[in-house]
Amino acid sequence: MRFSGILTVTAATLALAHPGEKHDPAVLKRELRARDLQAIKARNALNSCSSTDDAVQLNQRNVARRAQTTRQLRKDRGITANPQKWRRDLAALEEWEAIDHNKTGILNYAPDTPEEEIFGGNTSAILSPTITDGPYYVWGEITRQDVREELYSEGVDVFLEVQYIDVNTCRPIPGAFVDIWNANATGIYSGIVATGNVAADEWDSTYLRGIQETNEDGIVTFQTIFPGHYDGRATHTHLLTHLNATVNRNNGTLEVGTGSVAHIGQLFWNEVLRTAVEETTPYNQNTQAITTNADDMWSIEQASDEYDPFPEYVYLGNGLDDGLFAWIQIGINASADYTDNSYYSIAAYYDEDGGHQNTDSSAFGGGGGGGGEMPSGAAPSGAMPSGEIPAGTAAPSA
Repeated sequence: MRFSGILTVTAATLALAHPGEKHDPAVLKRELRARDLQAIKARNALNSCSSTDDAVQLNQRNVARRAQTTRQLRKDRGITANPQKWRRDLAALEEWEAIDHNKTGILNYAPDTPEEEIFGGNTSAILSPTITDGPYYVWGEITRQDVREELYSEGVDVFLEVQYIDVNTCRPIPGAFVDIWNANATGIYSGIVATGNVAADEWDSTYLRGIQETNEDGIVTFQTIFPGHYDGRATHTHLLTHLNATVNRNNGTLEVGTGSVAHIGQLFWNEVLRTAVEETTPYNQNTQAITTNADDMWSIEQASDEYDPFPEYVYLGNGLDDGLFAWIQIGINASADYTDNSYYSIAAYYDEDGGHQNTDSSAFGGGGGGGGEMPSGAAPSGAMPSGEIPAGTAAPSA
């Protein structure tokens, strides 16, 4: 399918988002223009420091680490076959997908092929701007690297590395706490009961949600699955970044009311990869309508010459059954705080008593401005849900 290079963002388009999410189109357009200007300034700031010794050494570490991660993932999964060579027709993709993020075709390299040709892909100089967290953010996600659970997590495994870079210094941001969440293969978010999204186990469910702290190189890693689609949105993965938060050492979660929300973002996945995934089980059981990147309001808002919301990735083996390794760098302004921003909305809380709805959330008819009030004395719990966390064996009913 071919798309025109010019996309018109209409009021009707801007009115669409997650079910329950509403934003004023005129205000949204003004904020987009302001955000574009901020992205240009941040891009220039990154460019000015990208050749420093610290930035060069960081990139060298990135190349070595990503190559080693891929080798280790293949070894751990017993993959000996040559990776699938998979190319795509760039002319058939939207303008902002013109960068070929798929590195699979050159993974089967000769001994003298430099690893930086595969794993040196950087998006730190191409910003992911702050956008809505959607109405399905849950405070109190479990501190864990593997967010897959025994149930409702079946799908194509994705081993995701995210690196946060300060746009002012080109240095990594250690000690940030990063939330991740996405819909499962049939398009349902855990922890939410709302029109169009009734999770199995309802408010108490936690599948495909988790939080991790960035290391000294500003990196978090997650084991998740390729997200499923749902009506009205292109396929995407949510990220939210807390800085200077206080950790509850008893359970490893963030203390209520501490720190800032420095970045809210969504990662998008190109149409060719999404189409390949959708042909596999259980994605092919998803009966919801598919929205392309070209028709998604937030991917249009995220993508420009200044930022790139599409991760780089490689197939670990011959096909999707072996999983993907994906990585992205995100440049953020470490001094920003979106805690009181209308785009930051908490739909529910997960604590020692299980999941609870936030009735102030925009998803349920509330004002939705800022994060809303925490329940009195409710500190999110770090307790693991019952059962192990393998790849998962069951898909939920949509």
